[in-house]
Amino acid sequence: MADPDSPTLDFAQAGGPPRVTPYWELTFDADGDVDGRQRDRLLAETGQRGVRDLVVFAHGWNNDRSGATRLYSRFFEPFPALAPRARLGYVGVLWPSMRFSDEPIPDLPRSVTAGVSGVPATARPMLDKGTRHALLEVFPGRATIVDQLARLLDQQPDETASLAEFGRLVRLLVEVRPQGPQAVFAADTLSEGVPESDPEMLFGDTAAVCREFAAALAQVEQAEQVKSGAVGAESAAAAPRLWDGGKELLRQATYFAMKRRAGTVGERGLGRVVGQLARTAPDVRVHLVGHSFGARLVSFALRGLPKGVRTVKSVTLLQGAFSHYAFAARLPHDTRASGVLHGQHKRIDGPLVCCHSRHDSALGTIYPLASRMAGDSRSIAGFGIGSVLGTKWGALGYDGVQAVKGTRSFRLADALKAQLPASGCVNVDAAAVVKRGGPPSGAHSDICHKELAGVVLAAGRIT
Repeated sequence: MADPDSPTLDFAQAGGPPRVTPYWELTFDADGDVDGRQRDRLLAETGQRGVRDLVVFAHGWNNDRSGATRLYSRFFEPFPALAPRARLGYVGVLWPSMRFSDEPIPDLPRSVTAGVSGVPATARPMLDKGTRHALLEVFPGRATIVDQLARLLDQQPDETASLAEFGRLVRLLVEVRPQGPQAVFAADTLSEGVPESDPEMLFGDTAAVCREFAAALAQVEQAEQVKSGAVGAESAAAAPRLWDGGKELLRQATYFAMKRRAGTVGERGLGRVVGQLARTAPDVRVHLVGHSFGARLVSFALRGLPKGVRTVKSVTLLQGAFSHYAFAARLPHDTRASGVLHGQHKRIDGPLVCCHSRHDSALGTIYPLASRMAGDSRSIAGFGIGSVLGTKWGALGYDGVQAVKGTRSFRLADALKAQLPASGCVNVDAAAVVKRGGPPSGAHSDICHKELAGVVLAAGRIT
């Protein structure tokens, strides 16, 4: 691993294509339509290149192609040495998502991830240039709304009416209630077959939501300072800053839209391409890998597989940013409800492996608060947010698949030694390596480890 404090970028960090070969890219738009030339090249060349096992990786939140290819370069790098006799091929999935530029990524210099190095945090605008540009890229035609949101975040007026206006603008930006099948792509659960996808953060009182997000951010920052030794465990947390909660509302609302988009691209885009590959190269074994919302994307690809396709031999989810009940037939707290992907793991001719880490504060603290559905009025004041909301609104990447009969659980070291189950859901506690990263997301992006590459190979029985 590279020194995270080093100012020098290598070839992979600069955004060039991964060094592994053969490598292909598949680019999808927000509606799941694929770049036809890239698809045709993959379909034509996979068999010609003698590929036996094809590893298909979907990124989570990234601002551009260079960010995604940096991730793919680092993650794919250990594969040839770990499986020297395997006939491997690699695919990087590119889809329109975004990352707020204040979120650190381990193994990349802070100046690269932040884009505003040398400027004190207190002197920076709440929405820096890179984040504003990313918002305009993923929400085209909404420049006026983005400008108004940025102005409110910079001015931070005291009036409650200003927060209400901020909430209204956020809802306009992300289109909170899409029509038709798009509602399913945003949902984690179904209640009597109807998608449940109205989060409290977008339908509740904006001032109250911002206060809760501000408290959550203060909790995460305090935990990181204690972990680093900067303060003692008995030290009081910093006072929550209300408009920091406003920025977090915007961040989480944006990610709500990315969550919906990931489902769309997975089912309407990647699933269909995997089906086409099964026709042109039926002997190629496909292994789907996804990080964060990319985990949601590859999971929804299972819904998009044509009937009878059995070429997907494994699915590995890395810090999956969606509900830990997504694959459940019945929810423990509501037997009328099910996960939106219940039964889909049976489309895999192999296991669904979920890597999770307690060091992922994006999923352990912020996600349950952002995912809470409208009508859940439980207060989190004075309590750990995860302990209050996590059981009902928790994420796969924090504590693994829940409420699916027969799910097996392993620590990372044991998973790499033992043969993983040949089918069903498998949880792997990856906290031993997925542990680095600062607030607000914690270790959410700390996934480029040879041990996790080893999990992918073990899940697919690639030797």
